[in-house]
Amino acid sequence: MTGSRWRVHGRRQVYGSPWVELWLDDVDIPGVGRIEHHVVRMPRASTSAVVTDEHGRFLLIHRHRFITGRWGWEVPAGWAEPGEEPAAAIAREVEEETGWRPGKVELMTEYDAMAGISDAHFRSYHVTACRRIGEPRDTSEAARVEWLTEAEVVGLLVGGEICDGPSHAALSYYLGPYRLAREGR
Repeated sequence: MTGSRWRVHGRRQVYGSPWVELWLDDVDIPGVGRIEHHVVRMPRASTSAVVTDEHGRFLLIHRHRFITGRWGWEVPAGWAEPGEEPAAAIAREVEEETGWRPGKVELMTEYDAMAGISDAHFRSYHVTACRRIGEPRDTSEAARVEWLTEAEVVGLLVGGEICDGPSHAALSYYLGPYRLAREGR
């Protein structure tokens, strides 16, 4: 099936900050006509990491998210600073949020989380060979930092205790296609 591309006639910024921008794009949708379409733009690269150790455990953080009002388990994640490579950004985030310094950082996958309304592009990494360097530097990021078994992580995913999108996507991808591809299946 072949479709037609939407044509953009112009755009206007409604709100902007270093973290998020809201735009109204004047678009012509084939078969629909011309409309104003809301677009959420993210000025910085988003990164997340599935951190594993030699025992097959996963390093997760437990935190409260005020926007949703929920507590949940998450993988380390964050934004790249302007000019910072995403792989370097996630290494920095893992260390700041957990107190563990990554040894190896490997890109697992990239995806557009909400392609219908946002340009939010996520990169998920697999981080291994971590070395404990002390307490987390950013204490606002987590109430707890723990190494959990694969069975515990799967239970948290199934039980809804891993509820943020980047963590859910990164862990599900790691437990499925990433591992299968590495095992040659």
